[in-house]
Amino acid sequence: MVRKLKEQTLEHLLVESIYLILLELPLQSLGNFPTSSHPSCCNLQLDVETTTLVCYFSLFFLVLPSKMAPRPIFAATHPRACSTAFERVFMTRRDIMESVHEPFGDAFYYGPEFLSDRFRDDADQRERSGFADKTYKDIFDQVMDAGNEGKRIFIKDMAYYLMTPDGKPTKVAPSLGEEEPGNPTVVPLEILKQFQFTFLIRHPRRSIPSYYRCTVPPLDEVTGFYNFMPNEAGYEELVRLFDYLLKEGVVDKDNLVVVDADDLLDNPEKTIRLYCEKTGIDFKPEMLEWNDQDSKFASNAFEKWNGFHNDAIKSSALRPRTHAQKTSTTESENKEWTAKYGAEAQKVIRKTVEDNVAYYEYLKQYALPV
Repeated sequence: MVRKLKEQTLEHLLVESIYLILLELPLQSLGNFPTSSHPSCCNLQLDVETTTLVCYFSLFFLVLPSKMAPRPIFAATHPRACSTAFERVFMTRRDIMESVHEPFGDAFYYGPEFLSDRFRDDADQRERSGFADKTYKDIFDQVMDAGNEGKRIFIKDMAYYLMTPDGKPTKVAPSLGEEEPGNPTVVPLEILKQFQFTFLIRHPRRSIPSYYRCTVPPLDEVTGFYNFMPNEAGYEELVRLFDYLLKEGVVDKDNLVVVDADDLLDNPEKTIRLYCEKTGIDFKPEMLEWNDQDSKFASNAFEKWNGFHNDAIKSSALRPRTHAQKTSTTESENKEWTAKYGAEAQKVIRKTVEDNVAYYEYLKQYALPV
């Protein structure tokens, strides 16, 4: 039987397979199928075993994919973009979705293919993390395994976890394949194509000071990030990923999904509805309300990055903010940051903000109209 199969061309097998499925014959009757009446150009003569195997191939390649979940969603973002509150919305849909929270930081910071300088000279910390052996391939395997039950995968993660910091050339991770010239990420293009990419942004004058706070006392003792690194702002990498996916046709310019955090906070229901329409998720208003079970699930998921998600964990809902967003000037911001963190820190924060405004504004032009 195997020898006979090898002698047939793939095209012939597909023709036979499609014909068998269209006729909707019961499996036990396939052996008596009159092969002389097949529309095959070569009038294949298939025995019972071969015909049955071809039918199974047909079911696998033509029928089962229609039953499978749509492409995994990858919500790419930068730090402190209200992305965890955004993520909590989709964690409520455990009936249809598997949420995977920021998996690639394991490989970026701690694994044998690590790219970040944060723990480069601290092998003990990388070992204590529990992720010192995690390659990028290991992470992708874990991500795809999350969809084994047929649920759609939802990933929220930082774009900069997929690139060498400071705009340096990035090569495909050794565990994932060979170098791809022009690819700014560690991930082969063929893998990137498997995901539906969406993007979440926030103005750097709000995200950068928030991230700085997580890297200095007293919160640094909780987060384990003991110094502020401007190259973790994440905007440049998000734009590089966005542009590459656009150039390669992984995302469609006419169907981009970019969410601005201010829109999310001002009008969460409309923003989430639009996002769900664009990504094929069945929206339910109760996604914006989180019960004790939802909170417990989120708390367990966020435990790995302790200290970064406290506000999102404590929240019980995503409701429109009731107070108008404070109007600030450069002078008032500088004064506030100096009072909180000191004069030198204020200068670092200001420079990091200014370095990233153009990246934010570039992506902002594509934001969903809320």
